[in-house]
Amino acid sequence: IKWSSVMQLYPAIDLRGGKCVRLKQGDYRQETIFSNDPLSTALDWQQQGGDFLHLVDLDGARTGQSENLDSVKRILQTVDIPCQMGGGVRTTENVTRLLDIGLKRVIVGTQALENPTWVEQTAERFPGQIVLGIDAREGMVAGHGWEKTSHISTEQLLNKLNHLPLAGVIYTDISRDGMLTGPNLEAIRSVLDYTPLDVIASGGVKNLEDIENLANLRLAGCIIGRALYEGSLQLAEAKRTIAKSALSHQVSNHDGKTPN
Repeated sequence: IKWSSVMQLYPAIDLRGGKCVRLKQGDYRQETIFSNDPLSTALDWQQQGGDFLHLVDLDGARTGQSENLDSVKRILQTVDIPCQMGGGVRTTENVTRLLDIGLKRVIVGTQALENPTWVEQTAERFPGQIVLGIDAREGMVAGHGWEKTSHISTEQLLNKLNHLPLAGVIYTDISRDGMLTGPNLEAIRSVLDYTPLDVIASGGVKNLEDIENLANLRLAGCIIGRALYEGSLQLAEAKRTIAKSALSHQVSNHDGKTPN
């Protein structure tokens, strides 16, 4: 498995009706609106040191087509850091359009469950630009904006798609998402065991201790949402924690030890 020495931070901007919101456990009825201006939020996260913006089209996740493109275009035209987006990406035309407007990576989730052949063809056509989004509830993968849980486990899905030239895997534990209860480290370790691909963890991050725990897991990245919006975590502090962790791993490697 790849050892990514410095975990990247992905501040999340979840878009619904052109606003920047957060849901609890993916429940559309438990919505908090944090900003009516996603662009200023994006600029804020860039200024504070975000490495890569993680955009989610919550409306698109339900309807199966991109619904917040105006907001996304404004963000892409203004920020300097790369952006990735998911939510309702289910056709080749949509993938092409999203990459054409300047997204670095496009995340596919529901289609990986319902049409793995399409995901295979898309990953081959756009190598290194497609991310597999795995949203899991008690180990089972969910789709359609998390409203439907499948009978396919995370391990089964990865076994089917591991061989593809994907940019990585985003693993979200739905029960932790937006809850500030800490990430599901056990589930994330399992995902790392199941795949050789870069893994980005999402869901539950609350504080610096969570960041440190994730940085020690050889993750490629970590998505942070509510903790940033509510102020229980600052990006600059999180980056310092990650740098310290990477340094200690380098030291232990020189001593002949291997990373966890």
